[in-house]
Amino acid sequence: MTAIQDFIDDTARSVAFLSRVPVPQRHFIGHDGRLSRAVRAFPLAGVLIVLPAAALAAVLSAFHAPPALLAFATLALQVLVTGALHEDGLSDSADGIGGGRDRESALVIMKDSRVGSYGVVALVLSFGLRAAAIAALATVLTPSALGMALLAVAAASRTAMVWHWSLLPPARRDGVAASVGEPERGATTFALISGALIAALLLLPHGTVLAFALALAAAIIAVLTFDRIAMRKIGGHTGDTIGATQQLAEMSVLFALALAL
Repeated sequence: MTAIQDFIDDTARSVAFLSRVPVPQRHFIGHDGRLSRAVRAFPLAGVLIVLPAAALAAVLSAFHAPPALLAFATLALQVLVTGALHEDGLSDSADGIGGGRDRESALVIMKDSRVGSYGVVALVLSFGLRAAAIAALATVLTPSALGMALLAVAAASRTAMVWHWSLLPPARRDGVAASVGEPERGATTFALISGALIAALLLLPHGTVLAFALALAAAIIAVLTFDRIAMRKIGGHTGDTIGATQQLAEMSVLFALALAL
């Protein structure tokens, strides 16, 4: 029972960290604010966070809403629930990595609350690619299958965050990511396995093994490519690059599914 309660607490803490969803304070009693173990629940937390948007997509699909309208409404609700947390990370990472002359200038730019041209372009591409992919999926999947596919993407993209976080050292010692601790090895392994299983269980009944394999490959390539860029430009991860990883993985997986299904 203790292990189950610990996982419930980790899930609640992960939901609170990854979204603007209010979480009961009882899950934080005696908690020191570190997420080293709680990252194991990121895949499940992603599913819970995206559940309202996935339900909306399914309902709109059932009522034969225009695919583009369905896609943007789904993304709008998703952003409301997350508080655009991951989009902010993508924008800041694009500005810093794209506009920084060196490591220090890149990190300074990433801390700046203003949005530059690289950040704007990244956000336009993120919303455009995701909306186009969701609209494409809405034309080939049943309403329930569409909702399940979006939940699978949610699990996969939050798993990608943990992987990125665990592979790279902190780029700055006083950042948000560093302050909440490094992912434990066991928690990372649990997140990677559970994330893949959750995505498979949600996607395979409505798709194909090939589609799942392509989506998995797309996520892996996106994370590893971004890891190389982040390591070369800023020397590790930050809270912004962790959020950017979620966006890149979500874009990649949706793109692959739209092509394969």
